[in-house]
Amino acid sequence: MERLSQRRTDPVTGQRYHTTFRPAPTPEIQARLRQNPRDQEENIEKRLETYYRNVKDLEDFYEDAFYVNADQDPYAVFEFIESCIIKPLPCRKF
Repeated sequence: MERLSQRRTDPVTGQRYHTTFRPAPTPEIQARLRQNPRDQEENIEKRLETYYRNVKDLEDFYEDAFYVNADQDPYAVFEFIESCIIKPLPCRKF
């Protein structure tokens, strides 16, 4: 909730900021930041409710899917995904 609800965008430059993790560098920029309506807490809660209502059906449908912990270094995430999807091609004997 914190990660999503504190995102802001500068309408002048298009730069994205986060009030905690990447705050605007100056008070002038901070004053003009705008929040996307989708990032308001009540809208995030609605999306989460929809997700939790449907996640079981999706897990059943995509039974070969795997869980990715994306809360780590991007290179480690990439390596994990690559290791899950790359399998040696079967050898064809002549």
